[in-house]
Amino acid sequence: MQTMAVEIQDDYVQNFMSYVNNHSENITIKKDQNLELDPYFYEREKELHQIRDDIKNGQIEMVSHETVWGNIKNHLKTIENR
Repeated sequence: MQTMAVEIQDDYVQNFMSYVNNHSENITIKKDQNLELDPYFYEREKELHQIRDDIKNGQIEMVSHETVWGNIKNHLKTIENR
């Protein structure tokens, strides 16, 4: 069995569903909640996995929470002193 994502033009949904109903012994349709909540879910997931892999193999450095907020505070002090 294979799983596929299918995009269907709005005006063709009824025709597509008729086809599926006529071949229901071979086709199962279920909605993907991830895509309903976020149409770019799988693209974002892939990007986050790549970022994690890049951190693990040393291609990019992960900066600590404390460092980031320290940099922000220093920047704000610089702005306030102008």
